[in-house]
Amino acid sequence: MKFSLSWLKAHLESSATIDEVADCLNRIGLEVEGIENPAAALGDFRIAKVLSAEPHPQADKLQLLSIDPGDGKPLQVVCGAPNARAGMLGVFGPAGAVIPSNGMELKIAKIRGVESNGMMCSEAELEVGDDHDGIIELPDDAPVGEVYAGWAGLDDPVIDVAITPNRQDCMGVRGIARDLAAAGLGELKALEIPQIEAPEPCPVEIRTDDPEGCPAFYGRVISGVKNGASPAWMQARLKSAGQKPISALVDITNYVMLDHGRPSHAYDLAKLSGAVVARKAKDGEKVTALNEKEYALTSDMTVIADDKGVHDIAGIMGGIDSGCSQDTRDVLLEIAYFTPENIALTGQALALTSDARMRFERGVDPAFLDDAVQIITAYILEICGGKASDIMRAGAPPAAQRSVQYDPALCLSLGGIAVDQAKQWQILESLGFAVDGSWKVTVPTWRRDIDGPPDLVEEVVRMVGLDNIKSVALPRAEGVAKPTATPAQELERKLRRIAASRGLKEAVNWSFISEKEAAALGGGDWVLANPISEDMKAMRASILPGLLSAAQRNMDRGASSVRLFEIGRRYFKAKDGASDERLTLGLVLAGERSSRSWASGKAQKFDAFDAKAYVTTLLDAAGVDTERLMVMDGAGDHYHPGQSATLRLGPKNILAAFGLLHPATAKAFDLTGPIAAAEIYIDAIPPKKAPGFMRPAYSPPPLQAVTRDFAFVVPEALAASDLVAAVRGSDKTNIVAARVFDRFTGGSLPEGKVSLAIEVTLQPLDKSYTEQDLQTISEKVIASAAKLGAELRG
Repeated sequence: MKFSLSWLKAHLESSATIDEVADCLNRIGLEVEGIENPAAALGDFRIAKVLSAEPHPQADKLQLLSIDPGDGKPLQVVCGAPNARAGMLGVFGPAGAVIPSNGMELKIAKIRGVESNGMMCSEAELEVGDDHDGIIELPDDAPVGEVYAGWAGLDDPVIDVAITPNRQDCMGVRGIARDLAAAGLGELKALEIPQIEAPEPCPVEIRTDDPEGCPAFYGRVISGVKNGASPAWMQARLKSAGQKPISALVDITNYVMLDHGRPSHAYDLAKLSGAVVARKAKDGEKVTALNEKEYALTSDMTVIADDKGVHDIAGIMGGIDSGCSQDTRDVLLEIAYFTPENIALTGQALALTSDARMRFERGVDPAFLDDAVQIITAYILEICGGKASDIMRAGAPPAAQRSVQYDPALCLSLGGIAVDQAKQWQILESLGFAVDGSWKVTVPTWRRDIDGPPDLVEEVVRMVGLDNIKSVALPRAEGVAKPTATPAQELERKLRRIAASRGLKEAVNWSFISEKEAAALGGGDWVLANPISEDMKAMRASILPGLLSAAQRNMDRGASSVRLFEIGRRYFKAKDGASDERLTLGLVLAGERSSRSWASGKAQKFDAFDAKAYVTTLLDAAGVDTERLMVMDGAGDHYHPGQSATLRLGPKNILAAFGLLHPATAKAFDLTGPIAAAEIYIDAIPPKKAPGFMRPAYSPPPLQAVTRDFAFVVPEALAASDLVAAVRGSDKTNIVAARVFDRFTGGSLPEGKVSLAIEVTLQPLDKSYTEQDLQTISEKVIASAAKLGAELRG
């Protein structure tokens, strides 16, 4: 929420500076997100007088102005504004000044052959208004030479405060002023409620047919208004809050909402027909809101309607058909209380946010209806004129006061700080609570968040200052602390360390991705109805989209090699409809595996085997016997069909998928060239068996290992891993390792055949092998390979 310092001091009698206000807000738990001063960028711009205006000799639409910037030394300025003329006062930017709207630094330069020593500025260029058709015209009594921002009252810092959902009372400037006064930064000014004499009855019937969604609906008609521009002071305050002034009637309702946290709505009475009713919508009813979007309503939503149909999505946004315009002459002013839960559900269902919704769903003050009507009415009568009718009231707000029995000793036991009872009494009363002699505390109607004694402790402690709570160490048990990490957490940490040690850089991405990114990798089960942005709408079903986007950003910025990994959760919908989260490690390899050099020649790109190497290394670290894994297809449509695979512990338990991305997938992320990727499904890795008290001592083999090479001619479609597994399984007692070290095609080999050379490592146990032993083992290897269609190459 944004507001200016002068606006705050309209409610707070204080001489505090902007820095003192910000420090106090942070101290009492209202986080200041930023401070801006519009005058900071306008320090070089001064009020100047145009002494003369002559035609430019080389351009019909330009003029040569002679201006007095206040030092008595006239300067020549080239100007194209149609309203520039001799005798007028405007705002001059000298050489060296920076135009706020575009960041351009003014310099002495020739324009069409004539030297110009600066610039006469428009409102749009200085970002003080929208007018860009001419330069700013100031009153004749404006002091020439003065800094424009100071004279125009723009030296008014704007504070941006983050309001937590439980502090609905601080959704208006007065609520924040109340907190600051309670913290000792000043005195809260008395709120004067105007009393409007209105003997005429309200000519429009107002009622609520939905007491659950709208318990109270107040309104009055103000006739004979003239809707023009709102006063300059009101426009300045609205602009400081980030609101664009529209018209007096609209600005008044917006101003009171920001000033007091009380939304309201003004209807053009001429556009209404019959009674105005708060009711439930009918399924299928539609309304075009002020944002010019059409919304389909359901029967659980509260609306404001008349005989013709719906005019307002209650508590969220008004309809465009009944809004006020410059031609509005009679106004129906609506002040209502809407049930917070109902507003929240409606806003979520329609994916519609507004300033009014933010306040109603938190819960506005139910006792501030009559006073709000009077305040808004007084502004309308003062600014727009007209005559007000009596107030018509339908229903009653839930304004019953609540009380809490409080014990001042709780401040120390719960809050950790000792505060004198008299001080606690004073703090609570300054915040609007009523305290009697037995410490029975009556909660003000604007504090919906107060539910019990701990909430009152929080109020006292934050007013004393959260920074005054002393840090106290927690008690620690004697001896060595027992480990608290679970086996799953230890495995995650280990994989993270191993991945980093292998040269991968860790990335941390959002769990939310765009629907386009999700679709490129098979879509997602969960899509948010009300996302922060369209780029964060789907919950990821794969770790890869975030990594691919990060790789693309790095490659676009000149990175020649990108090696990224991330450990995070993927999100699915279980069979019963519940959320299912699965811990996964993803990695992406893009660009060059090795740069060009005299030894290797051209730069080498990543391939599927690089991804497999990382996967097997990480699975080894996780305690998986990778020699036993089956290499099978089924990595997914987002991988290249001929250069990808899965690693499985049995036919159904997929531990990892790896390979080169499908070109279409890479293109979806604006990546070019071969992109290797992999995902390790950590949740599928079987847990290690619990170790015994101590592991056995390492005993190296007493005899030297023996290697033998076999070359087999096999069908081209046979997976090399299947042949290796068959060879290893032919004699599990003697064969301890087997690996492919060569692949040959062509030559004298038949078509459709390849030659695979396998190195087999044999480990003798208690005696060295004889020739007969080696022959027997070789026969077993050949026989086992033959079952797969392999023939020993001659």
